[in-house]
Parts: sequence; structure tokens; C-alpha cells
Amino acid sequence: MSAQSVLFDAPGPKARRNIVYGNIAGTILVLGILAWAIVQMAEKGQFDAAKWAVMIEPDTWQFYFLPGLQNTLTAAAYSIVLAMVFGLLFGVGRLASNPLIRGFCSLIVEFFRAVPVLIMMIAGWFTAALVLNITPEDAPLFGVVIGLTLYNGSIIAELVRSGVHGLAKGQGEAALAIGMTRGQSLRSVELPQALIAMLPSLISQFVVILKDTALGYIITYPELLRSARLIGSDAPFPILQAFAVAAVMFIVINIVLSWLAGRLARRIGGRTGTAGKQAPGVGITTGLAGTADTRGEATGG
Repeated sequence: MSAQSVLFDAPGPKARRNIVYGNIAGTILVLGILAWAIVQMAEKGQFDAAKWAVMIEPDTWQFYFLPGLQNTLTAAAYSIVLAMVFGLLFGVGRLASNPLIRGFCSLIVEFFRAVPVLIMMIAGWFTAALVLNITPEDAPLFGVVIGLTLYNGSIIAELVRSGVHGLAKGQGEAALAIGMTRGQSLRSVELPQALIAMLPSLISQFVVILKDTALGYIITYPELLRSARLIGSDAPFPILQAFAVAAVMFIVINIVLSWLAGRLARRIGGRTGTAGKQAPGVGITTGLAGTADTRGEATGG
């Protein structure tokens, strides 16, 4: 008997009928709420042509949307690269046979996973401005990148550890049997396979990094959402319209990122026979821009 059948019975005809009725009722409720919201927005003039016309003006894109998008992508690119380096170094360190190295890396990873990313952004911002004497124009970018790197790098380090532990034990044993050291086995055999298996979770973490750049507005970083707020602060105050355009831009970027990751996974997996497999114990994480405290649940192994 499977674990699934032990926990609950398969729904019978009546239960399936009730599920269908529930789905229909839920759909009607959601559509009703959506229709009510649209009516309210229309009554308040949110669909007026004057508000939406601002979104297609060249100056709006030249001075707000495009610079904001560039700043968002810049912060995300720096953070993704540095978080990968941080995650690989400390993830491998957590797998070290030396207890001092393993303990130190575990302490660093657990500490930065526990600290809210916004606090690390603010700390990085003050450090850049007051200690490193970085210019006021560059200090916000430094703070955003430091905060995203330390937090997401710690998550990636845990993904690396989980991915390696999720591999069959025979992988490492076979490498040791042909004369490789533990470090050589980890670098040449286990880690490459773990990275392929972790690719879905890594991509989800990259999406988190992209979305969490929006927190940079708190330390005056001119990212995309801050630019949208500035657009909405001028007459005719099209704040909802500006956020809608920014949301579409975020969605398009995430779709492109996922598509590129899928192509990469198929290309790499086609050579190794591991395409589409995900490391056991590795879950998908969400960022502060999504849900507040589901971060760090990508632990496993």
C-alpha cells in the first residue's frame, strides 16, 4: 500500500462532484470580485485616456522606465553573479571534511539566512557611504548588491549542499575508488551533477533576486518600481497605470529568464541524461517581494 493511500482515500463520485461544484463556486466568486474591482476603478477614472496616455509618452520611457529598468537589471546581474560565487564557495565549505571549515561556513550561511535582506541592504548602504567613502550616487547600488548577495548567496549555499547530498552515494564512492581525493570528487563529479539537478531551484532564486531589487527604493536606489512611483506622483497621478506597466516588465523579464534557463537545462541535461530532474530536498523559495517569511525553506539533504 502506498503512502498516499494510507494518508487518504481516493475521492469517490460524490466527492469529485463536490470538488467540481466548489471549483465553479470559487471561480464565480473570483470573477465577481474582479468585476467589482473593475467597476470601482472605472468610477474613479482609472481607465481615463489621460492617465494611460502618460505611459506612452517618450519622456516617460526615456527618463523613468528605461533608466529604472537598467538599474534593476544592473543590480540583479551583479547580485546573481556574486551570490553564485558566494553560494558555491560556502556550499562546498559546508561539505568539507575539516570540521573547522565546515563549522565556519555553516555559521556564516545560517547567520546571513537569518538576517532580513532589507537590514543587510541598509547596513551595506551605510558601510559604503560612511566607511568606504563611496559616492552618494553609487552607495545605494552597493547596498542593494551586498544585501542581495549575502542573503541569496546563503540560500544558494544551502542548495549546493542539498544538491550534493541528494546524489546517489555511488557517485562519490566511484570517484574515490579510482584514486580521486574527496575534493577532486566533489569538484569534478558531484558538484557538476548537483548544479544541473539544482537548476530549477537556482532559477527560482534568481527570480527572487530580480524581484527583491525593488527593496532598493528604501535606500534611494532608482530601480524600476521607484521610477514608477515618481511617474505616479505627477499629474494626472497615474500611479496604478505606472505600476501596471512596471509589473508587465517584471513578468516579461522573468518569463525570458525561465525560458533561457529551460534551454540551458535541456542542452546540458541532454548530454548528461539528467534533464528535468531536481535535487531531492531542494524546494523553490520566494523573496520578500513575494511572501515575507518563506525564505530559506530551500533546505534539504
